[in-house]
Amino acid sequence: MNDPANFFSAWRSVTLAGSRHVQDGIVRPEHRGPSSALRAFLRQWPGAWYWSDDDHTGLVLIQGTAPARPERWLWHGALLVLFIVCTLGAGSVVSGHLRPPVHPGLGGAVSGALEFAAFVVNGGWRTLLDGWEFAVPLLGILLVHELGHYFAARRYAIDVSPPYFIPVPPNLSPIGGLGAFIRLRSPVYDRRQLLDVGAAGPLAGFVVAMGVLLWGYQLSSRVSAQVAGAPSLILFAGHPIFLGDSLLTHALRYWLVPGAGPVLLAPPAFAGWVGMFITGLNLLPLSQLDGGHVLYGLAGKQQRLIAMVVAVGLLLLGTRAPMWFVWAGLTFAIGGGKWSHPAVVIPDRSVSRGGRLTGLACLVVFMLTFVPIPFQG
Repeated sequence: MNDPANFFSAWRSVTLAGSRHVQDGIVRPEHRGPSSALRAFLRQWPGAWYWSDDDHTGLVLIQGTAPARPERWLWHGALLVLFIVCTLGAGSVVSGHLRPPVHPGLGGAVSGALEFAAFVVNGGWRTLLDGWEFAVPLLGILLVHELGHYFAARRYAIDVSPPYFIPVPPNLSPIGGLGAFIRLRSPVYDRRQLLDVGAAGPLAGFVVAMGVLLWGYQLSSRVSAQVAGAPSLILFAGHPIFLGDSLLTHALRYWLVPGAGPVLLAPPAFAGWVGMFITGLNLLPLSQLDGGHVLYGLAGKQQRLIAMVVAVGLLLLGTRAPMWFVWAGLTFAIGGGKWSHPAVVIPDRSVSRGGRLTGLACLVVFMLTFVPIPFQG
């Protein structure tokens, strides 16, 4: 009983790019449940497997057909180290221990980045350690987010890269980076795989960001500055940056920081705000953002219609917050000139009840974390 065909009444075999082979079939009635023989077979199966429907009549078996490719760990590690340095630098600026070199123009941006690098190499790294209250929580949120994607992809035997972190010096970014991403190097077989992989990152990161926010708000305080519509702020190199609200940050701020006036965010609270903002940003149901993966998993080809409505909404929001014009353009570019999601190998198979609940959880998280006007003043 070591041949998968012994358990199927009908099946198809599909070879995927990226050295993956799939056997997708209807299980014989005597083996549904599954039988002891099928359970023993699945325990020994050298790859991934899952039921393709709620009634356990369809089974998908996935197996690699070539040795795993060697990862470029030195490259990933170098990006991570640079990201840590830059986020520590941003945290030191937020906590008031560092003023980054800022010069006008593109040339000034490059020279400022070089000055920051020279500062770190010449012993300034000690000052960066003062930024840990921002850098460590933010790195934790982003790392858990990307590992959520990574392990979900591995669960389905998808060829996936480790996370790539994108560092940006603190003279150019108040958070020290542009986040992180992973690469799927083999096709996604069906909508269940796509939804689970897309949802795992933001849901995992949301849990960590919630803990960071609860900690950070208890370290934050109200200030007397009166700025219309600006509920929170940070001081970056002595200059205030006013931050907008999501439904979640609005509720938590009034619960944990009672009083009147804007809240001056402690570094962990700012890390939590950034984590929640990135979560809401990624859950926009556009193109190949996490929200695009989730919505395509739920709705299939209908995702393109919803994506167009959301894209128009972003352009309208851009009249109030110009960053949405930039984000809409980036999303369009990431999607290869489209806001719709590319098809999976088997696009017509719907997701399970569990998948629909996961999609609903992503919708709730998006509604809680989306910030319509992120930066004010």
